[in-house]
Amino acid sequence: MYRLTSGHRASVVVATVLTLAGSALGLAQPLVAKHVVDASGHGRMAGPLLLLLAVLFVAEAVTGAVGRFVLERMGEGIVRGLRHSLVARLLRLEMREYDRHRGGDLISRVTADTTLLREVASQALVDLVTGSLVAAGAIVLMVWIDPLLLLLVALTVAGAAVIVASLLKGIRAASERMQTSVGAIAADLERALGALPMVRVHRAEEREAARIGERVEAAYGAGVRTAKLASLMSPAVELAVQGSFLIVLVIGGLRVNGQANTLGDLVAFLLYASYLVLPLSSVFRAVGLIQRGMGAYQRVDQALRLPAEPPGPHTRTRTPAPTPAVRARPREPARRTVPYDEPALALRDVSFGYDPDRPVLRGVTFAVPRRCQTALVGRSGAGKSTVFALIARFYEPDSGTLLFDGSPASALSRAACRERIAVVDQNTHVVHGTLWDNITYAAPEATDSEVRRVVELAQLDGVVRRLPGGLRGMLGERGGTLSAGERQRVALARALLAHPRLLLLDEPTSHLDTINETALTTVMKDIARECAVLVIAHRLSTVQHADRIVVLDNGGVAACGRHEELLAGSPTYRALAAGQMLRPATAPPFPR
Repeated sequence: MYRLTSGHRASVVVATVLTLAGSALGLAQPLVAKHVVDASGHGRMAGPLLLLLAVLFVAEAVTGAVGRFVLERMGEGIVRGLRHSLVARLLRLEMREYDRHRGGDLISRVTADTTLLREVASQALVDLVTGSLVAAGAIVLMVWIDPLLLLLVALTVAGAAVIVASLLKGIRAASERMQTSVGAIAADLERALGALPMVRVHRAEEREAARIGERVEAAYGAGVRTAKLASLMSPAVELAVQGSFLIVLVIGGLRVNGQANTLGDLVAFLLYASYLVLPLSSVFRAVGLIQRGMGAYQRVDQALRLPAEPPGPHTRTRTPAPTPAVRARPREPARRTVPYDEPALALRDVSFGYDPDRPVLRGVTFAVPRRCQTALVGRSGAGKSTVFALIARFYEPDSGTLLFDGSPASALSRAACRERIAVVDQNTHVVHGTLWDNITYAAPEATDSEVRRVVELAQLDGVVRRLPGGLRGMLGERGGTLSAGERQRVALARALLAHPRLLLLDEPTSHLDTINETALTTVMKDIARECAVLVIAHRLSTVQHADRIVVLDNGGVAACGRHEELLAGSPTYRALAAGQMLRPATAPPFPR
């Protein structure tokens, strides 16, 4: 709770002071009521005392309302801060963490878990503090009025406390299971919606519904378990409340009849009993709510502790959680003058494996000259996409060195490396928004003329004319209104707008017809005059026009050279061409 309220403790203090002030006003009311009863019994005027009682009542209500508003605002502020921190952290996690955690489960920590923590922060904390203090004040005044009655009330409350304490551990465990199940529901639903066309084509709606239904049943079971334990707490609290009142009424009435106490004493003690039992019941409920919230807080804290990419040069140490503030895109502090013959990218004896015991790349060495087109070819699983992932600094090599313009990547920040590159992935990413938003994603300040230029280069003129609203037309979720080839061209336009020094293309022609492929081949030649181009390709038409070809085989470089040289001197390259791994442009994508 102390860590959770960091940055909001001033609000906690204000809310606590207001609540205590309201409680003090409430504690004064039984004393005034006692004097009203005693004054009426002796025939004295009680009008001023009744007016004072009314003023105290109104003041307590106003103070309590203001205190409650401060609490609710504090709770919303805590949720806002947690969500900012979680979003900033999740967007900067090391790529390995996305392989270990499901996206929907991480999203549920930002939504469902933080919502539960809002209740803990805005209700449980102050109820716990003020309830304890008010109960202590009531006990002092009850000791002053009748110690015997207080002892009987205390025994009743102690019995309820024992029952509540025995249930808290079970409530926390059940709540944690429920939050985990809710995260699994979100993850499985995201899985199904993200592949909805595949689900529909294979008529798997019922299977997916059954899979998600199992998660729903698990959440239901954990929720019922939590409710069962919480329901056992309620009778214990009610026992403390009703039992205390019955004891005070019976024993207190007998003591009034025996003239050990006055009627005013009994009325005051009854009111103080309510001021003792009700705050204590709120304390019991607050403790139960905190135990439920501990499961959610553990999940949030776990997400905030996941290792994130360091903002500076490569380091093995874990970085602290980012602040909610929006950070400016870091830029390379000082760029040295790069000799013309220095390659845009070089890999020197690079080895890497997603699992250290199963290497994917073994001693890879090659260079990508500036203003040249280099093709990367090889069988599926040879490590081509892994090379791209290392260049983008999604992962760090296990050994060896990457150099950008002659500078080791480990001496540069990830942002400085990524400023130099742009990527057109095989799995093109189109986000919900307009065509303009998607094209300018890498360069939000781009001018209209710059956008029009890349639209023309990427052959997107037809898409602009077709979309209602043109460049400002909506593309739908994941670019659902575009074909696969159109989405690939949107990604190409986005990459070109960034003016990279090194352009990475992963199967750029895989979704294009022959006419558009020919046009793109011409565009790639033009781009190669401005920056280095590294392209993963399987089509012969793409590879044969490259200035340099790097052949990967079994995680290593098998050969480098031009198309004709490799056909003559590389058995691996000849096998790729003969086996249609390098397909002619006119060949169908799949054997018939």
